[in-house]
Amino acid sequence: MLESLLQILQDWGYLGAFVASFLAGSIVPFSSEVVFLALYQAGLDPVWLIVWTTLGNTLGGMTCYWVGMLGKMEWIHKYFKVSQEKLDKFHRYLQGKGAFMALFTSLPYVGDVIAICLGIMRSNVWMTLIYMFIGKLIRYIVVIYLFTKTLGAIL
Repeated sequence: MLESLLQILQDWGYLGAFVASFLAGSIVPFSSEVVFLALYQAGLDPVWLIVWTTLGNTLGGMTCYWVGMLGKMEWIHKYFKVSQEKLDKFHRYLQGKGAFMALFTSLPYVGDVIAICLGIMRSNVWMTLIYMFIGKLIRYIVVIYLFTKTLGAIL
């Protein structure tokens, strides 16, 4: 089933990159980098690919932020699989740091928790959006850079 989904997303091109990165940035435990790199290898323009995946992943991350803002703890525990202990830990860590911490929402395993906590803390939505976009943009640039360097070393 996962292979079928990947094929559909690849067939959609930039829209597939957007959808995959949106899903990966929200509640679906999915690696958008797989689709991102497959589309890059298929010949899609890397600049547009980075733009669409960054936009999708940022909007996916903002869904985590908005769920945190809603304060629906049952949704956070059930759909995002984030425990109260983890939320409390990150809430204490993020206290006083504000929207700047959205730069780190692109990190694996903790990015969604950071976004949820920023929503719970009601960090400035526009600054959160900007920092989140920048962090995710850097992530995709690094991914494509490392991939091309690794591929160049192999060839």
